Amino acid sequence: MDTRTLADMQITPVGVGTAPIGSGRDWPVWWGPQDETESIRAIHAALDLGVNWVDTAPFYGWGRAEEIVGRALHGRDDVLVFTKCGTFPDEQHGSRMDLRPQAIRADVEASLRRLQRDRVDLLQLHDVDRATAIEDSCAELQRLVDEGKVRHGGISNHPVGDVERALAVGPVGALQYQYSLLHREPERVILPLAVERRIGLLAWSPLASGFLVADFDVTALVADDFRREHPFGQLDLAPLRRALVEIGGRHGVSAAQVALAWTLHRDGVAGAIVGVRSQAEAGELPGAAALRLEPAELDALQAAAP
Repeated sequence: MDTRTLADMQITPVGVGTAPIGSGRDWPVWWGPQDETESIRAIHAALDLGVNWVDTAPFYGWGRAEEIVGRALHGRDDVLVFTKCGTFPDEQHGSRMDLRPQAIRADVEASLRRLQRDRVDLLQLHDVDRATAIEDSCAELQRLVDEGKVRHGGISNHPVGDVERALAVGPVGALQYQYSLLHREPERVILPLAVERRIGLLAWSPLASGFLVADFDVTALVADDFRREHPFGQLDLAPLRRALVEIGGRHGVSAAQVALAWTLHRDGVAGAIVGVRSQAEAGELPGAAALRLEPAELDALQAAAP
């Protein structure tokens, strides 16, 4: 699989996302039942096919995803591991942000134990904490880099002004934002900044939580799956799905692979984070990474998107 540059790392265009496999009923975002053994098989399948990075977070199942990743990667030093920090459970079965330096340090120490590693390759500020100056948070990231516990610090889900403030403190290794055919907000300011500053963007939810899969049926989900109430479920996705299937047919690939390829064609995008839960889903990753869409096909997808 070809690679792209992210900071001083060479990453495959697609990486393994772990929010779904960390999902549990004690977590605010329930993806339905998970099979840990199958999750580990899915990770192994992706790695065997050439994928070289995994993105996770202590937020995903309150450590469950990191524990699964730690077991899946045990004894493997050839895989890049990206995680996040700052999200903690609150008393209302939700979450709260705390990016104070002491919270970041405690979070990464716990992540390293769960991941069974001495260092993570990328530690990202997960979401905005308005009670803490981002300069203080980024200074702590840099201290962890200097200590060898973190290779690069990154930023996730922050407004562009916060990214500029972070850059005044030190290097930003990556930007992580939701980006797909159904969520294109990063095109306004974040992607232009990524291109200008040469910071790779990692796109999360490039398949729009499954809504860009041709046969996705929200009514088939378990009753309390969060996607049953997702705003994407209110959109008329039939024209876009038809376009994805038609283009996929020309190339001999699936609609999901076309949707991923669309994201990967955008300037500034270094990689797409794909939450795979089975070996079959992992098997689609190389095809998505290798797919080259024509300009007319890219335009057709954008025209069909609601």
